[in-house]
Amino acid sequence: MSDIDHGRDPAATAALERRTQSIAALRRSAVNRILLTAIVLILWYFASLNTAAFVLPSPQRVAETWMNLITRPSFWDDLGITLGRVLVGFVVAAVVGSALGLIMGFDRRIGDFLEPVVIVINTVSSVIWAIFALIWFGLSEATTVFVVFMTAMPLILTNVWKGTQQVDAGLVELARTFRMSRSRILFKIYLPTILPEFFSGARLAFGFGARVVLIAETLGATSGIGYRLRQAADLVQTDQVFAWTITLVALMLTVEFAVLKPIEARLFAWRRVAAP
Repeated sequence: MSDIDHGRDPAATAALERRTQSIAALRRSAVNRILLTAIVLILWYFASLNTAAFVLPSPQRVAETWMNLITRPSFWDDLGITLGRVLVGFVVAAVVGSALGLIMGFDRRIGDFLEPVVIVINTVSSVIWAIFALIWFGLSEATTVFVVFMTAMPLILTNVWKGTQQVDAGLVELARTFRMSRSRILFKIYLPTILPEFFSGARLAFGFGARVVLIAETLGATSGIGYRLRQAADLVQTDQVFAWTITLVALMLTVEFAVLKPIEARLFAWRRVAAP
């Protein structure tokens, strides 16, 4: 072994190995996804050969339709409107869900009192919330935002609440021995413990919010991807239905892999460092 290897910092060597393994894993993942996409496209193409276009359009036709759509200014308007509705509903759900989850976990009496309410909210379908929203808010932005909120908030609340139950009771008792205030115990002990659970619930909630916004837009909106999907379905424009669906999937995958996963990797890099 060379003198350079003898003098290399073990921590730096371990970090380099982890980075190399991470890059290799990303490459394998990319190859697998490309292979899976190719298989799906091939199966789709052969399935469309003997099927009417209004039932199952070919990949080429959907691609041409999608290229035509993105040249229209209304396409980007609808895309931005849908994404904005998801983000507003998600952010409000994250704030409210996190606050309620922390409060329910920090004070057991409040948690026991509100637990039945959380269970009921979790069991109500997003379609029902959409119907209620139409009755209460009519055809407005509040309808779609409310449906996203009522879908995402219980997921975040439940994860944060369960995260508080993982807090080390010994640390809390020690903090109380040193006469730390309740607010400091909350922010110094509870908050760091529930962050992984919060992020897990937030990613799940964002995905569900992106799906239910289509329901809300289909039932009670005059713009957005869901509204365009309803229009295309009414006119039996199946190629446009496929094109808008692929657009939404691409948008959500972009947010997932370009925003949420990098944030999670950065926030919780310490967990990989501590792994044996």
